[in-house]
Amino acid sequence: MEIVAVIPARFASTRLPGKPLLSETGRPLIQHVVEAARRSTRLDRIIVATDDRAIAEAVAAFGGECAMTRDDHPSGTDRVAEVAEGLPEAGIIVNLQGDEPEISPQALDLVIALLENDPEASMATLATPIRSEEDYLDPSCVKVVCTATGQALYFSRSPIPYHRDGRPDSASSHPLAYLHLGLYAYRRDFLLRLATLPPSPLERIEKLEQLRVLEAGHRIAVGFVDEPSVGIDTPDDYRRFVERWRAGGGD
Repeated sequence: MEIVAVIPARFASTRLPGKPLLSETGRPLIQHVVEAARRSTRLDRIIVATDDRAIAEAVAAFGGECAMTRDDHPSGTDRVAEVAEGLPEAGIIVNLQGDEPEISPQALDLVIALLENDPEASMATLATPIRSEEDYLDPSCVKVVCTATGQALYFSRSPIPYHRDGRPDSASSHPLAYLHLGLYAYRRDFLLRLATLPPSPLERIEKLEQLRVLEAGHRIAVGFVDEPSVGIDTPDDYRRFVERWRAGGGD
């Protein structure tokens, strides 16, 4: 069974319109994401999923594979599921965000291995230590708590776990909490079922899709990496990415 990465990419973005096509490096951002995915040792195919013709043309121009999708999907997960429906040969679908040009091949390989090594898990994702109190308290930084064997117990925008006796020193070797990273691997059949489930109560409260999975009683395997990759959400994020890319020699 194939392992396929699907990269949802849309033109519209509140803070950074046309993000996948930004090309100050001489390559569109979506090309950087595809090239990063190609460094994984485990992926058999990489497909960009979009409803925008200009993005599809850009992907074709650099030799990537693209699938056109409907334009009414409420989330990237639904867009990925539409593509997965046409991939009966796929066993695992990796959902890689289209604004992650610096995703590491090790992270991609790890999220796939988690799912392969845990037959009870329906999906897998990653987390990294939070050592900054600012990130711990920031509701845009989603926290995850897990069992000792790496199964997700809960995801929240609130600071969890709550340190009742006072938060530990953020400079200590023990992290304040764990930051959830938005990289997912799904068993294909489960992804197709997930796309048919209505939003769950906790999901509606926290605005976190992964809570739909936990509320439905499914298992999420969580792996840990030392550092997060940096997503591109704002013009400043993109400017800093371009600076890092140039400083690194433009590879």
